[in-house]
Amino acid sequence: MSHDIVTPLLSNAIKAGTILLLPTIGEIFSERAGILNLGVEGMMLIGAFFGFIVAKLTNNPYYGIIAGMAAGGIASLIHAFVCITLKGNQIVSGLALTIFGAGFTTFYGQSWINMNLSNPLKGLALPVLSKIPLIGPVLFNQDLIVYLSYLLTIILWIILYKTTIGLNLRAVGENAKAANSMGISVSKTRYFWTFFGGLMAGAGGAYLTVAYAPFWLDGITAGRGWIAVALVIFAMWDPIKAIFGAYLFGSINALQFQLQASGTSIPSAILNMMPYLVTFIVIVISSIIVKTKHIRPPKELGIPYFREEK
Repeated sequence: MSHDIVTPLLSNAIKAGTILLLPTIGEIFSERAGILNLGVEGMMLIGAFFGFIVAKLTNNPYYGIIAGMAAGGIASLIHAFVCITLKGNQIVSGLALTIFGAGFTTFYGQSWINMNLSNPLKGLALPVLSKIPLIGPVLFNQDLIVYLSYLLTIILWIILYKTTIGLNLRAVGENAKAANSMGISVSKTRYFWTFFGGLMAGAGGAYLTVAYAPFWLDGITAGRGWIAVALVIFAMWDPIKAIFGAYLFGSINALQFQLQASGTSIPSAILNMMPYLVTFIVIVISSIIVKTKHIRPPKELGIPYFREEK
């Protein structure tokens, strides 16, 4: 393929990958704190819905991103309350959150279906960097949210592995009783990072509807939240590795749209299935690698913490 085809394809892959990267790193930190949230798809839908509506009403895509983040964060607090305060089952609560997000956006989104944004998020080429051959037009001719996702991932990696905040977070996820005995508030830590995961899921959903596909359709996230959950395993709970996984899936997603636009003879149903087929393959391979290298999820992932048991 010529550069005229490859460059736009890879550029779109970065955008598509950003939709996945944001909720993935959010879920990584939530799980590091010991909270499994299978409601990522629901939070992304809610974020996409409110992000689109606010961007449409204000004609400002950045307000849409903020609204989407807030909506995803608020939705995550429902999960946090059930799992942390009420000690409920995290799997059931997460699935309920996804069902709620799908039902809520379907019911209230009917009047917004097929509406478009007149002012979607626009690209912002970085001086000098965007002129670098090959990688410049792909990595540095993007929009502000993409650039922030680069920076955020690096900052979060530093926080996780190089700061006291990260040490406390990992301690809560590995041994909540020991963390509590050291004066770390298990509940506050889990609430904060679950909320952070909701903010990131909402941001990913909002980015979808204000930048990548600036319109509203019922179920517009199309399972991306589930892919994000799978990418957590692929990334082995590491924010930097999440970049590679997100952009890999972004490339597959961009490729299938490119093939459909080119009039390929491959049935569209098969092309639409590609990201989910690859998700299944990646989960299998990642699980084998995790087991072989003795990499495991946070020890207390999914386990409620009862203070009185210490």
